[in-house]
Amino acid sequence: MAKTYDLNDDGVVVIIGSGAGGGSLGHELATRGIDVVMLEAGARQSTDSYINDEWASFLQLAWLDPRTTGGGWRVAKDFGGLPAWICKTVGGSTTHWAGASLRFQEHEWRVLSEYGAIEGANLLDWPITAADMDPYYAKAEDKLGVTRTNGIPGLPGNNNFKVMYNGAMKLGYKDCHTGRMAINSRDRDDRASCQQLGFCFQGCKMGAKWSTLYSEIPKAEATGNFELRTEAQALQIQHDATGKVTGVLYADADGNQHLQRARVVCVAGNSIESPRLLLNSSSSTYPDGLANSSGQVGKNYMRHMTGSVYAGFEEPVNMFRGTTMAGIITDESVHDPSRGFAGGYEMETLSLGLPFMAAFLEPGDWGRAFAAKMDDYAHMAGMWLVGEDMPQESNAVTLDPETKDAHGLPAPKVTFTDHPNDIAMRDHAYQQGSAVYDAVGAKWTHPTPPYPSTHNLGTNRMSADPSDGVVNKWGQTHDIQNLFVSDGSVFTTGAAENPTLTIVALALRQADYIEEQMGQNNI
Repeated sequence: MAKTYDLNDDGVVVIIGSGAGGGSLGHELATRGIDVVMLEAGARQSTDSYINDEWASFLQLAWLDPRTTGGGWRVAKDFGGLPAWICKTVGGSTTHWAGASLRFQEHEWRVLSEYGAIEGANLLDWPITAADMDPYYAKAEDKLGVTRTNGIPGLPGNNNFKVMYNGAMKLGYKDCHTGRMAINSRDRDDRASCQQLGFCFQGCKMGAKWSTLYSEIPKAEATGNFELRTEAQALQIQHDATGKVTGVLYADADGNQHLQRARVVCVAGNSIESPRLLLNSSSSTYPDGLANSSGQVGKNYMRHMTGSVYAGFEEPVNMFRGTTMAGIITDESVHDPSRGFAGGYEMETLSLGLPFMAAFLEPGDWGRAFAAKMDDYAHMAGMWLVGEDMPQESNAVTLDPETKDAHGLPAPKVTFTDHPNDIAMRDHAYQQGSAVYDAVGAKWTHPTPPYPSTHNLGTNRMSADPSDGVVNKWGQTHDIQNLFVSDGSVFTTGAAENPTLTIVALALRQADYIEEQMGQNNI
């Protein structure tokens, strides 16, 4: 039975956010007998309430609170009020993610050492290694049921994949398959197998795709050591005279404010809301925000080098049928500076429904050429390009001086400008993605500019030296011993791979440390 905790119970771990990091951490701690109160800003949906309609689902799940943008990125022009496409709902963006679950490559844990200093990039080696992460990756892959691990077969390839595969083989690429996906290819963990519905970004009505909504959180509730509070927007983390955090002030669905006392606070609100909360928690003791003695809270925002290539063919492809992202070419993910850039990128199958395709294919475009491409929709194949972008201190999440949220707090401003390395990588990826389709007879190819960010990384980065970042190798803030960060904002660098598997693995590792430190009464 789920438990209800008193607001004055200062023995609980308060976790802010229920997504990949927060949801996984909460489950791990609760199964070890540690009392957890989870605050989730959004409502609780279910496989029954999910909507297989793009726009309606977007309105149901997306984080639509006020946000502003700055910098040179095209997203600021095309989607100025929506810099990120993430979710405000129980399960966070694990309701919306496509399921791709890839491990970092060994060199991506130490990119400063591997790439050398790059002008304008704030590169740093992670304070952890591939060997440190291997056991946690293995545990995460088993927890998520990642295909092509633990004897789990890969998903079948849809037409979109078959077009990609044939093009990849003609170009001489070696590593192309239907990916490592946290989507059941057979029944597993009380979840059904994928029925190829094609609504992977809208919430999986089959429950085949792993989500903390129906995987980790119900299991945590079943321990009796866990309480989930929905529509509970964290406003401020409070602290005592010694600087130790003591609780979280939050607003409920009616706007009433409550203070939940805490022994430990873990922030897992994604790379935009997490630094915003730390900055909005400033006080006379911490005038620049919590855990910000380095000045790095909110800095080094990454969103991956992204873009898409779509192509039209004589015969129908019907790319919208089948699992959205079960298809990947990994050959370009290596670090090969002879291509004119550091780091690498993946090519992954992607389809958008007609409403999103009209919005994203060429934002703001109209006329005969645009209409002709839309007429070709059933004949389209598509891919997403995702690669390692460079952390830059000027790319940052800050507090907007004018725009406020519904509670009167400053909204986040997301400022981003591509590094020259990002641009060189994207140009190369556009070229190679188009070549994949040209190799199998495309009538036309069309590079599409980046969408609102789904991979939001950095802003509370992990560092060995407290002056370089916000948290240590356990996600524990350098400044405050009982304050942790438990999401993708701790990423020191972004790597080429989709981040969710790494976020979960880091949360599992953090759970071990929190349990140990609580047992020793260090926190």
